[in-house]
Amino acid sequence: MSRRILLTASLFGAIAVIFGAFGAHSLKNVLSSGSLEIWTKGVEYQFYHTFALLFLANYAAEGQPAKWAYRFFTLGIVLFSGSLYLLATRTILNIGFANLIGPVTPIGGLCFILGWAMLFFTVLKRK
Repeated sequence: MSRRILLTASLFGAIAVIFGAFGAHSLKNVLSSGSLEIWTKGVEYQFYHTFALLFLANYAAEGQPAKWAYRFFTLGIVLFSGSLYLLATRTILNIGFANLIGPVTPIGGLCFILGWAMLFFTVLKRK
């Protein structure tokens, strides 16, 4: 489990760096300042929860709460940050279903909260 968490965190960390650089260098000339802020918020939260995954890897053997923390953090990154990336670039990607993407963001946020709660119980369970 620890290896899976570290591999996932490494992948999400690399993607966050790539997306951060892409936003700073390529999208700044294409997106409005508001859309660029949305993109940046997605990168920030992806980084925060990548670090949470790295920390969680120390507790991977602690049972079900650790597994659920991993699942919730991973799902949160995909849903929260992923939806923000799509919302920020909806005009250049010509996404017509943006009204369906918006509600996904808070579901991703809820996954983050549940991930932190599961991390709390994971650490609490450790002797």
